[in-house]
Amino acid sequence: MISLSSVNKQYGKQLIFVEASFQLNPGEKVGLVGPNGAGKTTLFRMITGEETADDGEVTVPKRITIGYFRQDVEEMKGRSTLDEVIAGSGRVGELHHELEGLQNALADPERAGEMDKILDRFGVVQEEYDHLGGYALEAQAREVLQGLGFTEAQIDGDVAALSGGWKMRVALARVLLGRPDVLLMDEPTNHLDIESIIWLEQFLKSLNSALLMTSHDREFMNRVVSKIFEIDSGEINVYSGNYDYYERERAIRDQNQQAAFARQQAMLAKEQRFIDRFRTHAAKAAQVQSRIKALDKIEKLELPKKRSVVKCEFRTPPRSGDQVAIVEGVSKAFGERRIYDDFSVTIRRGERWCVMGRNGAGKTTLLKMIAGVLPPDAGGVRLGASLKMGYFAQQSLDVLNPDLAVIEQLQQDFPQDGLGTLRTLAGAFQFSGEDTEKKIRALSGGEKSRLAMARMLFDPPNFLVLDEPTNHLDMATKEMLIESLQQYEGTMIFVSHDRAFLRGLSTRVLELGGETGTDKEPHLYLGGYVEYVERTGHEAPGTHT
Repeated sequence: MISLSSVNKQYGKQLIFVEASFQLNPGEKVGLVGPNGAGKTTLFRMITGEETADDGEVTVPKRITIGYFRQDVEEMKGRSTLDEVIAGSGRVGELHHELEGLQNALADPERAGEMDKILDRFGVVQEEYDHLGGYALEAQAREVLQGLGFTEAQIDGDVAALSGGWKMRVALARVLLGRPDVLLMDEPTNHLDIESIIWLEQFLKSLNSALLMTSHDREFMNRVVSKIFEIDSGEINVYSGNYDYYERERAIRDQNQQAAFARQQAMLAKEQRFIDRFRTHAAKAAQVQSRIKALDKIEKLELPKKRSVVKCEFRTPPRSGDQVAIVEGVSKAFGERRIYDDFSVTIRRGERWCVMGRNGAGKTTLLKMIAGVLPPDAGGVRLGASLKMGYFAQQSLDVLNPDLAVIEQLQQDFPQDGLGTLRTLAGAFQFSGEDTEKKIRALSGGEKSRLAMARMLFDPPNFLVLDEPTNHLDMATKEMLIESLQQYEGTMIFVSHDRAFLRGLSTRVLELGGETGTDKEPHLYLGGYVEYVERTGHEAPGTHT
């Protein structure tokens, strides 16, 4: 269907692809992996025709349709969310809106003289629209939007009123609704909650479309793809299996490559010793020259590139009292919508609570009330003795100084620590080399989140309140964070859509809204996320495994 053949691509002195080749076949579900800057976005843009290869051939059949979900969203306004999704869903969306225009034209008395022409066009458009399944389009659009977590009020409301994260979901819905022959998806789960991620897994598996996607969600990748394309030093290596299979095979390949390198080095050293020993012996001159020529012809092997993540030793937090947070008789409403009604819970030292619940159930609201940034309408939250709280949320980045560079911010925060230690801390959260000299005002939202997390965890408080802490982290950094927090001796309450994070860290589950998402009473589960799934039979409220 789509193929790259001996493709070369270069930006200035940076080589992106060197004789790279692959083939994406109809219906295949493929994960695209590689370090930052390896060329994943460049590959997408070459397939869509936004960029061209310097050499080689990118083959995309003319008749196939391509849907591309990317991380930048254009302006959306002047329509309802439903109309915005339909309008951007490809050919059938174009026909939908042309039909609406033709229907308005037929009802316009001022265009009575054009009726024959309008009717002719109406018949042509209607036939194509019907052939493409257009009359089911609105129902399908609502189904996709509901799957991605939209309420009916949001679906029928003004798209301009949505936040940036919700507009990303609109852009995703448009691509899915178009059901193209090929789906290119760049981090589709970034702005989704766990319920929407689970829905998206099922939707993508049911599609006949070929899929090529990047994702930092290991579970999502494992469940959706059956092949991996790895960009490595300009080449594209193909692995037939999911992400876990790729990691195992990659490790075996690296071990084999390392062993082959060691064997070759031993052989080269032995040959070189012979050459050095007998270089001046006339009787051995022919053998020496023969061996020199043979060595020149040998293709020298290289060691596999190490993909180790920088690890940072986080300090031990001070010990808190036994009762860390006591939520007593809390009520909270937003207008007519009552979120909590006389709710009480006690969080004890060493517990790790994960809060589950569908959109609007009150997950972030609870964390804000515990952190003291949002007051309850009734009741209260009492914090225990000797408590030092750390609150992380995507919106709580104002503490960063925009005029400082990344490393300067860390030096200001931790003046007693050496530059080497702070550079290690920065590296653990994906700031290396020149990145540490970037001004904070120039950082993306994701980079600011990583910096805020690094500052919090280097000298950790004894009570962590974390709202989606793994957003914008790649798989390796997430795993570093999980491993570090498993050793953390304080108390945690967190919201996360990453199932590896939930499984690895939770010891208590608070489910808001119950299985249907509408129950008034929260449910407490002793045991972590693994036990919660076993007991309830679902991975999140309102979903089923």
